[in-house]
Amino acid sequence: MQVKPIRPDLLNYAKKHGIQRKLAKQITLFSTNAHHPSLHTELLEPKNLKVYSFRIDIKYRAIFIMITSDEAEIIDVNDHYR
Repeated sequence: MQVKPIRPDLLNYAKKHGIQRKLAKQITLFSTNAHHPSLHTELLEPKNLKVYSFRIDIKYRAIFIMITSDEAEIIDVNDHYR
């Protein structure tokens, strides 16, 4: 799975919250196996929008969309419980 480069604002958010290393690790894992159990990849509601997420850690998630069947773009990194 190809992951498009992450936008600078998302990298700044990750750095500000101290999760940039975790994010990089999870992106690497996502690139090799998008359905790895530790990612907890899920299709978000409403399902017709085809927006997905995977876990960065217990508190943070990365929100992504599929550009093609083999390419994803992370569109947000956020506090899952906010």
